[in-house]
Amino acid sequence: MSTAGETNPPIPDDDLDRSLTIADPDGPDMRHVSVAGGIYTILVSGSETNGRYCLIEMLVPDGGGPPPHRHDFEEMFFLLEGELEFTFRGQSRTVRAGSTVNVPANAPHSFKNMSGKTARMLCMCTPAGQEDFFAAVGFPLKSRASQPPKPSREELEEKRKLVSALLPRYRTVIVEG
Repeated sequence: MSTAGETNPPIPDDDLDRSLTIADPDGPDMRHVSVAGGIYTILVSGSETNGRYCLIEMLVPDGGGPPPHRHDFEEMFFLLEGELEFTFRGQSRTVRAGSTVNVPANAPHSFKNMSGKTARMLCMCTPAGQEDFFAAVGFPLKSRASQPPKPSREELEEKRKLVSALLPRYRTVIVEG
């Protein structure tokens, strides 16, 4: 915000190397991954926003959700269907469809679906990068209607090792409850 006497730099020219993005979650070019039993569809990636943000549709099954964690990027959720219990800095609140939750960077948080049915939400991370983490640690799926895999103990252990190895790269830490 400028004050009297200050001038703002001019708005840059349109970057003609960038194009309009239209994301159909059921479209053939979408990336779908199963993360912690949920189904995440990467709607808009950092490569499409010049790294400014990513947008992910999350289908979170009953009982699903990440452990308490924190990271150095902003994360915003818009709950489209269902309800989730969000825990922020140790305090829990039930959030229902139509609500928006903004999690400031570096704050410990988690969410859990306790509703008995699948919840659906949009997750925006800024700057982008979280979509790459999910793609790296998740199990690839053909569509968002696919059933999440039932990995073996060995596969789960390999994923746990991969998550642990990648957390520092994606500037995320698991917070002990």
